[in-house]
Amino acid sequence: MAKLNFGGVEENVITREEFPLAKAKETLKDETIAVLGYGVQGPGQSLNLRDNGFNVIVGQRKGSKSWDKAVEDGWVPGENLF
Repeated sequence: MAKLNFGGVEENVITREEFPLAKAKETLKDETIAVLGYGVQGPGQSLNLRDNGFNVIVGQRKGSKSWDKAVEDGWVPGENLF
């Protein structure tokens, strides 16, 4: 575990070596990860998770530009887009 100092506050941070992708997949294999919103951060985070084999759903208000973008990116309304 690495120790990092953020503005005078020391934090313990788990490194990639301690918690690799395979361990994350095993830990979350029976879980569903919900990403709320498909604005600035939503596409990058949700697509990255989905592309790495995690079970992901996206919550976004229907009828918005972000909803349309999510559909364009392959999210399916009623299946993994709500």
